[in-house]
Amino acid sequence: MTKISDGSSRSPRGEIGGIPTRYIGIGVIVVLAVWFLFANLDRVQIQFWVFTVTAPLWIALLATLIAGVALGWLLKGRRDR
Repeated sequence: MTKISDGSSRSPRGEIGGIPTRYIGIGVIVVLAVWFLFANLDRVQIQFWVFTVTAPLWIALLATLIAGVALGWLLKGRRDR
């Protein structure tokens, strides 16, 4: 069977400008997360069960983001099996 081109140069589905939409989505989320971190520079008290620490809010948010990414990565690995 012969493939006939109609002359249009469409990108494959799931790509924008040759870049997979997954990477574009990840990039947008990373930029928004960094923007959110820099918008929250105040110092806050973080209370754990037995002790309290004072730290910049961006550190607490970054730690939560890293924990979420790690959890997502671990759960993705289980789903692939």
